[in-house]
Amino acid sequence: MKHRPQALYFAGMIVAMLLWGVAWTAGKVAAHHSNAEMAAFWRYAVSFASILPLIWFMKSPLRSDRRGVMYMIAAGLLTSVFNYFFFAGLLHGQAGYGGTLVTSTSPIITYLLSVALLGLKVSAKEIAALTVGVVGALVLMKVPSEGWGFLDLENSYFVAAAIVWALVTIVSQKASKHTTPMLYTTVVFAVAMTSNLIFALPYEPFAFAKYDSTFWWTIIFIGIFPGTLSTALFFASAGKVGAHRTGVFMFIVPIGAIVSSIFVYGERVELSTLIGCALAFSAVVLFNMRRPKKERMVLKSIFLKIK
Repeated sequence: MKHRPQALYFAGMIVAMLLWGVAWTAGKVAAHHSNAEMAAFWRYAVSFASILPLIWFMKSPLRSDRRGVMYMIAAGLLTSVFNYFFFAGLLHGQAGYGGTLVTSTSPIITYLLSVALLGLKVSAKEIAALTVGVVGALVLMKVPSEGWGFLDLENSYFVAAAIVWALVTIVSQKASKHTTPMLYTTVVFAVAMTSNLIFALPYEPFAFAKYDSTFWWTIIFIGIFPGTLSTALFFASAGKVGAHRTGVFMFIVPIGAIVSSIFVYGERVELSTLIGCALAFSAVVLFNMRRPKKERMVLKSIFLKIK
């Protein structure tokens, strides 16, 4: 019976990642029925509105100190920038490719920024994992076959989104010591909604009849399911699954993005996408791999005897 709750948390994490993947395809639908500014604003407006009753239902603690507030505002502003690049990229590029590129390269960029900005110490295993991840990212961006052609207008939005999301991740890590997860999420939603509203105002965001029902139903879906529901599942499961395993689950996101884009847009899955995704997944597994505790104790005792 002890294994059943753990299995439920694993299932919750998988569902959250798949829904985040589907958000890439749904986001492309929303962007094509409006524009990046409108889609970015309403995505977080719906998420903010729907997370409030969830907080009440879950009776989540809402605590933060002054530094936590600063981190939450910074994360919200960065998230609004990411959201713009997300929808702008989907207007020009493929949903499956974009989802794969961002979720596969963002962990690598996050690690590099952690070394540069946070003074993170590296090990031989981490360098090996990072090398595999970089190779995977280069394959995803088709550098071996097409050179640096990925740095065009279509894909530059996705590259920018990956960089911004890496910054969001670092800020989130800093914020975790100063605030509670659900308060952090709520404030980030609120700040992202407000800042995106400023850029959406020229497009009359409250002229509801100006945009068709496809846009509104899609944006409601993105805001509630990949937005609020997935976030709640992620936070509820991450604490039980373990922080060292959470990164691996991020590589389930491209599966949802690729499969949904095949059904909705008939996008073709290229071999480079599958190989790059496999290499990136291997990098995260290698990075998070640890020897079992018993094995580490045996090795330590052998070392002490030799010494």
